[in-house]
This record gives sequence, C-alpha cells and structure tokens, in this order.
Amino acid sequence: MKKVQLITDGACSGNPGPGGWACVIRFGEHKKEVWGCEGHTTNNRMEMMAAIKGLETLKEKCEVQITTDSQYVMKGITEWIHGWKRKGWVTASKQPVVNKDLWMDLEMQTERHQTTWAWTKGHASHEDNNRCDELATAAARNQTFGT
Repeated sequence: MKKVQLITDGACSGNPGPGGWACVIRFGEHKKEVWGCEGHTTNNRMEMMAAIKGLETLKEKCEVQITTDSQYVMKGITEWIHGWKRKGWVTASKQPVVNKDLWMDLEMQTERHQTTWAWTKGHASHEDNNRCDELATAAARNQTFGT
C-alpha cells in the first residue's frame, strides 16, 4: 500500500464569508497541491473540505498520514463522530451536529484509506501547512480552484 502524506488547511474571509481550502499531497518525491473555494461558508467547513478533497484525489487505497491545524477536524473525525452517530447525529446538548453533511463525507473518505491524524500548530514551522494556508487564503480571496 502506498504511504501518502496529506497536509490540509482552510481559510475564511469573515466567518461566515468567502472561503478557501487547500491541501498538499506528498508521495515519495512527488508533490501535488490542490485548492478550491466556496462563496459563503465557514472556516470549519473549509478545514473539513481540505481533508475531504485531498482524500478524494487519491485514486487507490493508501496509508495516509493527515496533518491538520484544526483540532475541530481531527477530534471530530477520530473521537466525537462515534458518539454523534450513536445518538442519531445530535450533540450532548441534544442539538443537531453542525456540518453533518461534511462529517459523513469525511468519514466515507477516511474509510477508503488507512488513515492516521496529526495536529500541527497553524502559522508555525510546518512548511506544507504554511503553504496550504497561503493557497487557501488566496482561494478564498480570489474564489479560485486549482491543482
């Protein structure tokens, strides 16, 4: 099975507002950058879209190390989702889970692969995370897509 690194980030100009997401995919010496946008969204949704779109880009089952600066995404998919599903997609306070559509998409994508998650501090020393931030911010500002 191929070992891939997926580094992700999302950005939003206003929250909600125009948003962008980006990811860097590394396999051996190969590097691919993917980014996109939405006209009216939230930062959390863009963080999630970065992971979803990155995983969708992989055409075969891979061993994927996902690095994010979003505790919301990492804890949501590795911890909280199990309770949400058990309780019928409601939170501990009996409120509907926000972004349920994307949680379901992210779970489906993670099940296609063998995934592990790592957190990095945003705007710090992780070169690929900083690059994702640049791409996501530009995508939000310019409303562009790219690979």
